[in-house]
Amino acid sequence: MSTISIVTGGCGFIGSHIVDRLVEENHEVISIDDLSAECNDIFYTNPKATYLQESITNYEAIKGAFKGATNVFHLAAESRIQPTLDRPQDACKTNVVGTCNVLQAAKENSVSRVIYSSTSSGYGLKNTPPLVETMPRDCLNPYSVTKVAAEDLCKMYYTLWGLPTIIFRYFNIYGERQPLKGQYAPVTGIFLRQKEAGESLTIVGDGTQRRDFTHVKDVVDINISAMNTSNEKCFGEVFNVGTGSNHSVLEVAKMVDHPYTFIPPREGEAETTLADINKAQKLLNYEPSVNLKQWISTKQ
Repeated sequence: MSTISIVTGGCGFIGSHIVDRLVEENHEVISIDDLSAECNDIFYTNPKATYLQESITNYEAIKGAFKGATNVFHLAAESRIQPTLDRPQDACKTNVVGTCNVLQAAKENSVSRVIYSSTSSGYGLKNTPPLVETMPRDCLNPYSVTKVAAEDLCKMYYTLWGLPTIIFRYFNIYGERQPLKGQYAPVTGIFLRQKEAGESLTIVGDGTQRRDFTHVKDVVDINISAMNTSNEKCFGEVFNVGTGSNHSVLEVAKMVDHPYTFIPPREGEAETTLADINKAQKLLNYEPSVNLKQWISTKQ
């Protein structure tokens, strides 16, 4: 009998890659996605997966999909900072109530594991990189507040009810299928889109801000490791998913090798992000494998 795995947000950037990997590994895959993400031009599907177009905020509509499931990869979210500033209630409903719905459905159906995709934005501005999972939170907007609140729900469902959960804090994820719409899309995607259109690359501020750019393949790899691990020290725990190195935005612009201009800085953004990945390396055998400069060279 095949393993049933659920991917919430399975038509999006990262979720669709996880769907593809699970299909490759002969899982029966159910994607739950309401196709509402504003940053997506395209929603990705796999002909061998099953798709339920529903919001995770509707418990009655999604709970039946969890029957018989072994694994849940929870990525569905209000996933960009700017829209959550405009509509904080939606962020709370989707990211907190929606996550509680996913966890409850998993608990009610005795799912073996829930793997939750969170964000490094919870570290905010007051922590000095490299960022370690034990550092205090510094949530500066509705997006980070709600995503980190959902981390606590994941921990509680493990400590109180024994539902195995694993939490990932993603750094700056890039790669194939990355969103290209809007000013808050990943800068690698924006730059490549601008070069293809013959436009100048637009660098926010002076370009010295540094980011830990992490390829989506490495994100998929650690999700699969989390699915397969038997190490109980991982359950109810938070793991950084980055590379442990970073690049300035100006360096990325030079990798793309195209004329650039500067635009005004944005308030409330960290000057530097850099993940300490020792915990993920030790407990989940995580080793990021994709080099940003090499990847950009293949896209030009």
